[in-house]
Amino acid sequence: MASMQQLQRSERYAKVVEVSKRISWEIDRDVIRGRKFDHSKKFLPDGLSKIGELDFLGTDEKRLVSQIQGRTYANIFGLVERYIGVKMLELSREHWLGDQNALEALVRFTDEELKHQELFRRVEAMIAKGMPAGYTFLPQPNDVAKAVLSKSTWAVLALTTHIELFTQVHYRQSIEADADLSELWKDVFLFHWKEESQHAILDELEWERENAKLGAEQRDQAVTDLIELVGAVDGILQMQSPADVDYFLRVCGRTFDGGQVARLRDVMLSAYRWQYIVSGVQNERFQKLLGGMITEAQMQRIGKALAPIVG
Repeated sequence: MASMQQLQRSERYAKVVEVSKRISWEIDRDVIRGRKFDHSKKFLPDGLSKIGELDFLGTDEKRLVSQIQGRTYANIFGLVERYIGVKMLELSREHWLGDQNALEALVRFTDEELKHQELFRRVEAMIAKGMPAGYTFLPQPNDVAKAVLSKSTWAVLALTTHIELFTQVHYRQSIEADADLSELWKDVFLFHWKEESQHAILDELEWERENAKLGAEQRDQAVTDLIELVGAVDGILQMQSPADVDYFLRVCGRTFDGGQVARLRDVMLSAYRWQYIVSGVQNERFQKLLGGMITEAQMQRIGKALAPIVG
């Protein structure tokens, strides 16, 4: 017979399925609704873009920076959801002949991630129509997915949990509250957030299940894998942020001195590190989950690796 703990876990999977069905949405019917992006408004709020640190920019220039960052934000999510969907489909195999609530939850998770990828492809194409030519998103989704999926399942689930949790932070604390953002942009992230809030629960359940399988040496290697994955994310940000600054400099309509250009580069990278790494690893829920699985020495290893990124 199933243990009480197994029954409780099954009930949590079932609850996610119930909520997933209740909040289910469609891209055209619920999100886009025949609208276009309003390029007279910002795409990312100041709390995420760190635009307040660039006081030498005019209002229109600050808005352009927020739109460039918003476009990259959409592309980054299209990228990470490529590997997340594959991983969840892989994990569903472990439930094929087991907990059918878990199986349905992970299959729905995978389907929703495919929908999110389509949404962000649509968003990219729609945004491009209202911005000057020349923007380039450098990371290749399939290459990134292959690199991530080469790491241990524990590390991949840790990274995924971190991503799903920071989307909650971004929406609740920044995107939802900013009245100066494009309304369509806010709706893109509202509907994305609704489903990601349920994905975060599944990430946690699968991460805890995977953690229970590991011995001490395996978990220590998994921590190493996680550190390497975070380093790889930072590598992506260090590649994309200067490309976005270069694009801004080409299309903004004026020139800047060397000190201002250097400041633009520093703030863009700092903003991206905040958006995609720091806001997640500093999340209280993530800290509690991670801290409950690893030793103090392993936590210190992670902290040391993060120090240059957190700054």
